[in-house]
Amino acid sequence: MKDYIVSARKYRPSTFKSVVGQKSLTATLKNAIQSGKLAHAYLFCGPRGVGKTSCARIFAKTINCMNLTGDGESCNECESCRSFNEQRSLNIHELDAASNNSVDDIRSLTEQVRIPPQLGKYKVYIIDEVHMLSAAAFNAFLKTLEEPPRHAIFVLATTEKQKILPTILSRCQIYDFSRITIEDIVEHLQYVASCESITAEPEALNVIAQKADGGMRDALSIFDQTVSFTGGNITYKAVIDNLNVLDYEYYFRISDAILKGDVRSCLLILNEILEKGFDGQNIITGLATHFRDLLVCKDKVTLVLFEVGASIRERYKETAGQCSDKLLFKAIELANQCDLNYHNSHNKRLLLELTLIQLCQLTMSPEEEDDKKKR
Repeated sequence: MKDYIVSARKYRPSTFKSVVGQKSLTATLKNAIQSGKLAHAYLFCGPRGVGKTSCARIFAKTINCMNLTGDGESCNECESCRSFNEQRSLNIHELDAASNNSVDDIRSLTEQVRIPPQLGKYKVYIIDEVHMLSAAAFNAFLKTLEEPPRHAIFVLATTEKQKILPTILSRCQIYDFSRITIEDIVEHLQYVASCESITAEPEALNVIAQKADGGMRDALSIFDQTVSFTGGNITYKAVIDNLNVLDYEYYFRISDAILKGDVRSCLLILNEILEKGFDGQNIITGLATHFRDLLVCKDKVTLVLFEVGASIRERYKETAGQCSDKLLFKAIELANQCDLNYHNSHNKRLLLELTLIQLCQLTMSPEEEDDKKKR
């Protein structure tokens, strides 16, 4: 039996071109390498799983490549690239600051910095989760970071830039990595699925991308999980069952009942969802998102904000055509207010039911409202 490698490791980018969702940032790094204008310290910051450490490794490999390609990528053929790919390169040193955050760890690192590279031009020191360094370790690192030897380049990576001392920030070129869009995640998952001979419905991949919340590593981990669950045939139904995600159909049923002012149907649908084991707050936040999606798909200008899969788009457009902007504004406000009050409520189910009743009353005519007030 062959050794299994998780997708997040197997499909880890090895060139700037293969980094997903960070085109402007990788273009800047390639231009700096081609022009020879390299800084002595870089800070890569952004959410988890968006490519910070991968870009740091690609950067380290590329600046030591002996035969750069025309578009600024590493050749993967010279001795330096081969040693890097085979994980035997002495030009790259990685330190996990989460578990090596003392002054002694930093002093050990600064002593290594003095030794020049045996092969290639630069030694690259990647310090991951750099915000975890102690204050004393930061201070011990300052002088080396400001005036390192010509052959040394530092790449610091962090998910929490605000925790890093301003004196460290001022010594680095700062690159902010953004969350990866749902469209880019889905496209990459389709590529992985085709390489692994896995069939996957676009809607299923869209749900995985939404669940990943902008992180490619999370998306690939969820993808592996669903492959194990489905046996290589990833369907929308299997994904929502495996990830405990509420089906769009329930939200459409609730919104249809609200448009009819049918309180009883709303309460029955809510009961059906709760009996399936879904948390009440997830229901109400999902409903708020549903109304928000209805609002943005009413106008072509705001369609760029609409991140629902293609097969459900027509359904959204059809339902949105039956809703006025005023109704959707108020529906989002009521759902959001319920979300804010949920944790403090002693009777959470009643709060959900009351919110649904208020939503049903939004479709009442002015005459019905006047009649209600008189009563």
